[in-house]
Amino acid sequence: MADRLAFTKMQGLGNDFMVVDAVSRRLPVADWLTPTRIRRWADRHFGIGFDQLLLIEPPGDQNAEFRYRIFNGDGGEVEQCGNGARCFARYVYERGLTDRREIRVQTAGGPIVLLLTDDGQVRVDMGRPSFDPEALPFRPPVTASGSPYTLMLGDRPGGLDRITLEAVSMGNPHAVIQVDDVDAFPVEAVGPVVESHPAFPRRVNVGFVEQCAPDHIRLRVFERGAGETLACGTGACAAVAAGIHANRLASPCRVSLRGGTLSIAWSGRAGDALFMTGPAEFVYDGQIALDPVA
Repeated sequence: MADRLAFTKMQGLGNDFMVVDAVSRRLPVADWLTPTRIRRWADRHFGIGFDQLLLIEPPGDQNAEFRYRIFNGDGGEVEQCGNGARCFARYVYERGLTDRREIRVQTAGGPIVLLLTDDGQVRVDMGRPSFDPEALPFRPPVTASGSPYTLMLGDRPGGLDRITLEAVSMGNPHAVIQVDDVDAFPVEAVGPVVESHPAFPRRVNVGFVEQCAPDHIRLRVFERGAGETLACGTGACAAVAAGIHANRLASPCRVSLRGGTLSIAWSGRAGDALFMTGPAEFVYDGQIALDPVA
């Protein structure tokens, strides 16, 4: 019989995850975690179905309790995931991997701090937003003098031949686009074109923002390697950071996503951290066969 891998399905505002504990059971990750397997498991018809796989590992940094790795449904590893971070915090605390409610975690996008609140929410110190194009990386058009930037889109996806955006790094890359109506905007057509635009050498997450008030936005996100998801934590952080940076938004700001609501707080000062607060839920525990897939 093939070996079986234990996992937990979790979700944060409908952004769903396969969570694998490689701390309690030391797993030879290089032997079983392949892009082919991740793509098969992520398939919602033939696999478990998820937006990202979250891997919990022992830290490589003495200042952290855990290392947190994120793999998109296409099999690629990425730097950060805000909704996943909240699920990560609930998992390690409620499954007894730590007794601390404030948890320091190592990620590929830099260290983060997770705090479980008394009302069952998770508050995440998401670090400092960066508007430096090199941080994404982003290669602005040579004619651009600064943010916001205009990109030419080529074959007029959704009837548009260009788009205006702001570029923000939250440990992973984001393009933030202001729109009049997020429901009417052609996200499905424009999202993948911007995601893979040559100006973003490592691709980019694309957020479409409708401002409702200085402290409230509506947001849809086309995620790099996953497509449009019901919620994106780092996308919410990037959208609010861009709005505060441009003096459009105030802190704290409520972000309404298709899967629910997040609260984002940031002072707007370059050296200050940004904080995200929202829910995280367990769905079920399961096992899946480690079938012989490349």
